[in-house]
Amino acid sequence: MDERKVQILMDSLLPLLKAAVAFTVPLTLTSFALGLVLAVITALVRLSHWRIGRLVARFYVWIIRGTPLLLQLFIIFFGLPSIGIILDPFIASVIGFSLSVGAYGSEIVRAAIQSISAGQWEAAYSIGMTRSQALRRIILPQAARVSVPPLANAFISLVKDTSLAASITYVEMFRTAQEIVAITFEPLLLYSEAGVLYLMLSTLLSGLQNFLERRLSRYTTR
Repeated sequence: MDERKVQILMDSLLPLLKAAVAFTVPLTLTSFALGLVLAVITALVRLSHWRIGRLVARFYVWIIRGTPLLLQLFIIFFGLPSIGIILDPFIASVIGFSLSVGAYGSEIVRAAIQSISAGQWEAAYSIGMTRSQALRRIILPQAARVSVPPLANAFISLVKDTSLAASITYVEMFRTAQEIVAITFEPLLLYSEAGVLYLMLSTLLSGLQNFLERRLSRYTTR
């Protein structure tokens, strides 16, 4: 590698890291937090006796899981202005990613709740708990431990998916790499560097996931 390319790598590293810390990480955390709340609500509605609510929740999950995330972002950012709804790139990205996390996460949470044995419900009812009390005090805490591995995988995937926000002008790490490429004309070099940073971040999160799973296994292994 010649001296010019080495210098480009060195000069671009700090802007990419700044974009990751200032834009990619906040977008990921905000979207995942909101999406997780939406996932729990959607899962509980789908498991409820509220027929209309179940239909609405199933329709939402069907739409989000059945269409590309990039298309959803385009509809939110480029499509909604045609009906007078203009959103900031960050807000549009958060809405798109949160809806995606909510739909996929709801299936994880729903499966985790259904994995809890019927005996747990019966035990709760036998001591006078209502359905909501049983959910809050007994079922959801156990389901949360079951949900950790797949939800952690969803979080790691979301970190990488945030690169799609570059397509709606949100200046996260990948968008920053694109801007540097437009100046340096070194796409292979810059995109590879961005890929390495995404890989390092995903590897770090995978390590944290493994640590968390080991901690939680102490409460599930008997």
